[in-house]
Amino acid sequence: MVRDGWAVSGWGLGCAGFGLGCALSGTELFGAAWPGWLVAGVGAVSAAAGLAVVRRKPVRRLLWLLCGAAAVGAWGLLMDVVTLLCGQRVDSVPDTVERALVVVGAVLLARTALGLRPGARGGPDRRADRAAPAPTAAPPVVQLAAWAGTLAFVPYVLMKLVWALGGSFAGIGGDQMYASYVHNGSSGLWLALERWGLDATVLLALLGVFLLWGLVRPWGQVFPRWTLPLSGRRVPRWLPLTPALLGAATLAPYGLFGMGYLTLCTAGVTRIRLGELAGEQSALEIAWVGMCGFAGYGVALVVAARSYWRRTGVRAAGAR
Repeated sequence: MVRDGWAVSGWGLGCAGFGLGCALSGTELFGAAWPGWLVAGVGAVSAAAGLAVVRRKPVRRLLWLLCGAAAVGAWGLLMDVVTLLCGQRVDSVPDTVERALVVVGAVLLARTALGLRPGARGGPDRRADRAAPAPTAAPPVVQLAAWAGTLAFVPYVLMKLVWALGGSFAGIGGDQMYASYVHNGSSGLWLALERWGLDATVLLALLGVFLLWGLVRPWGQVFPRWTLPLSGRRVPRWLPLTPALLGAATLAPYGLFGMGYLTLCTAGVTRIRLGELAGEQSALEIAWVGMCGFAGYGVALVVAARSYWRRTGVRAAGAR
């Protein structure tokens, strides 16, 4: 645990330095100046908590609290990753750096907090605790959530495919959508896929569904036959959990808060931002399809990731 404590402390100092630098230089984070001070504060407390771990102080709850704060700060990172993969520029470089930084911190803090749980180090049952549990499928209710998350993405995928194939949805034609991609600086690969009738976000959605089912089926714990050289080997827990936790922390709140905002817009309490769209009705229809997909998938990913975490834990033989 000493090594984990030093790692948390080092990350905390780096985070504090980044936040302080943004605050003192006037660099805005998320459109305001004050978040820099908040990031600096979280980093400073994390550095102190890391030193407490080195000195074997009982700070497990504090570590989880800081982990939660870091996870909240990572909101939106998945969108930035998708934007970069598509060859586009992120809206704010400092925001993206902050999100990436706190994701690293969240992982370090969670790892250290888990290491401090009772019986995590040593003990008479140490060898038994570290035995990997046999691959199991998630309980029926978790698989039902996976089906719900999969179906939630269907309207979104169909909408994108209609545009990619030159059709029209919500009064927006495929050519108009393609022109907006060009205007936003999409990469050549993105534009080529659009011309071939494929949309890059559809491919990402399919990859997300693949991840979701890997979390709830046994083949997500042991590589299946079609993986050829990897067949039969144990899947490292971090391989599916890293994108799953990142996606859950991003898509679930993004979709749920987005649905709340759209509810207010639909009720006439506020007006939706049109962006490049000409009509409010078109904007609402498109936004509802997207937000329902993100929220449904994001919540399903939370449920599936939690089940996978419990089923694959070294102490979780037989747990669900």
